[in-house]
Formats: sequence, C-alpha cells, structure tokens
Amino acid sequence: MTRRERLMATLRGQAVDRPAVSFYEIGGWDILSQCDNDDEFNVYNHPSWRPLAELAASETDIIRMGGGGWLDSPDDPASDDPAAPGHVTYDTWREGRRRFTRTTLNCGRCKLTSTTRRDADTMTTWTTEHLLKGVDELKAYLDLPVAPWPTRPDVAAFEAAEAALGEAGIVMIDCGDPICEAASLFSMADYTVVAMTEQELFHRLLQRIAERAHTQTEAIARDLPGRLWRICGSEYASEPYLPPRLYGEYVARYTGPMVQAIQRHGGFARIHSHGKLRGIMPHIAAMAPAAMDPCEPPPQGDMELAKLRSDYGRDMVLLGNIESSDIENLPAAAFEKKVVKALTEGTSGQGRGFVLMPSSCPYGRVITPETLANYETMVRLATTWGG
Repeated sequence: MTRRERLMATLRGQAVDRPAVSFYEIGGWDILSQCDNDDEFNVYNHPSWRPLAELAASETDIIRMGGGGWLDSPDDPASDDPAAPGHVTYDTWREGRRRFTRTTLNCGRCKLTSTTRRDADTMTTWTTEHLLKGVDELKAYLDLPVAPWPTRPDVAAFEAAEAALGEAGIVMIDCGDPICEAASLFSMADYTVVAMTEQELFHRLLQRIAERAHTQTEAIARDLPGRLWRICGSEYASEPYLPPRLYGEYVARYTGPMVQAIQRHGGFARIHSHGKLRGIMPHIAAMAPAAMDPCEPPPQGDMELAKLRSDYGRDMVLLGNIESSDIENLPAAAFEKKVVKALTEGTSGQGRGFVLMPSSCPYGRVITPETLANYETMVRLATTWGG
C-alpha cells in the first residue's frame, strides 16, 4: 500500500498492511523545507534537525496539517478576530533574541491588550499577557461588533498541497473549536474561574465564536469533502481544569455540530484532547467522531490504550499513545518497550484502526542523537509490525 492508501484505509476502518506511523508535527509541518531557512527564529535550521525531517518525509505516513486559506479574506490583518476590523492594532519589538507582539483592542470605553513572546531557540509562542483578565473585560469584549468572516475556502490551494504531497500521505484540515478560542483569551486561572462561576456569560462567548466556526466548517466540509480534520481545544474542559459535566456543556454542544457537518460531507472528524479522558469519553463518544488523539498513557492520561480500544475503538480510529517527553528522555531499551506496548494494544482485538504517533514534537533548536534514535525505533517497529 502507498502511505496515502494506508491512512485512508485506516480512517475507513478497512484492512491495512501494517499500522501507520506518524511523527505528528514533524511531517505534519513541512519542516524539511525549513532546514535551509537561516531566519534567526527558525529552530529547524540547526543541522541536527535535518536527519529527523528526512526520516519523517521518507518513512512515515504523513498527515500534513493545513487548511488552504480563504478566497474572500478581508485585507485587515485582524479579520479573523471576533472584533470588527479597525478596532485592532499590533505593536512588535525585539529584546535581544526575543520577539514580542502586543495586540490592542479598542472597545470604546476600555482597551484590551495581550502580549506574546517568541524566543529564538524554541519553536513556540508564549502568551505573557492574556486579552481578558476577568468578567469586566469579557463583557466589554462581548459588546464589540462581530466582524464579517470569510466563507469561500481556497479549494485550489488545498488541492495543490495534496498534489505536492502525492502518495506520501494526506493533507488534514486543522482547526480549533469554540472552547479553544474562548479559553485561550484568558490565563488558565482566570478561564477556570469564569467558566465555573459565570456559566451564562461564558456560553455567550462560546455562542459568538460558534456561529462563525459552524458556518466556516460547513463551507469547508462542503467544498472539500472526504478529508480528515483535526479539531483542537477539547482538553480545556477536561479534568483537572473543569468537571466532566461541563465538557458536555462547553464542548459537545458547540463542537458536536462541527463533527456532524464534517461527516455529513463524507469527512473524518478527529477530536484532539490531551490528558485525562476517563470522565469525558462518554461525551466524546456521543459526538461520534471518526478518530481521536493523542490517547496519552498514564501518568499524563488516565486510560490505558487497551481500555480505549476495547471500549471505544470499534467506532473511532485511535492515534498516538507515545509521549513526546519519552522520545526525548528515555534510553533506547525503555523506549522500545513503550512502542511495543502501544502497537500491541493499538492493534489487538476488534477496532477501527490505529496510528502510532507521539503527543507532540520537540520544540528546541537541537535534536540529540538519542532522540533521533527513538524516532527511528518508532519507524522500525511500525513498519515491520506483524511481518
């Protein structure tokens, strides 16, 4: 089977020649094309990244994360913000090898600000100041006029990405759900307090975001049917942040229609949820997604893969079960045992399908020889499994 055929058969619940293996963002992002980019803030130009990027490109079942963009996006750079264009300004500056961006929303009676920081040696952006600090800011935010949103997906760009990838894998539509956007407006401390104590107000925020999310999901699913989607944000309503009953209120109510739209048009909705699953799995199952990830094992999660497979695997493809921290920290023999356990539990008994995959990827500038060797172990074991 080609790598594309293997992934599509897995999503459809059909027989495959071996379990698929993905390195998630490595291959999910086209890191290999960035290895020669000398931008100071590009960690992938360190020589240690190239062998790992080449391994992902040549040997893994690539699930490329994309979207294709919109044909009718307004020119205003804040057009994707719920606030109306013209209400948003951006300021950027450098402090040594750190880059900062401050966003300011003019709400008339007040100004809301957020600040992010990017360090040259880490491939992540830290939010050092969140836009909403409590109930008063949330009310001011909700009073802002709703900006128009684009509704015409750039189908040609998405199909071009698929053509470029060819039989090496599939291109996946990657998006957040309403709670992902809502929760990230706050610090985790402020978010959990507001979500627990101001539930009516928090629902107003989710409804505002969901109107756009549902419209755009329907448009993309209609124009790009039959594709895999990843919907992020679910863990914001899992334990220990919120009790499981609020998962139904804050995730299933607003993310469920996205799942339904995707699958009504022949697509495959994949719920992305880190951490504990036991309390929220009944809600996830009720949304009836085609897949879920990253199925983190204990102690990061609270369910073994064998239990997920036996209880939910008949209806959902399970992706993951390898911790990124284990790839970077475990010695070779101990890590191999982890991979064998994941492959055994992920493929045993009756199930729709399994993809061996880490929970994330390294975000530092240097890939150690030990880390590269553990990635090589994932490929070696998956590609020979059952052979």
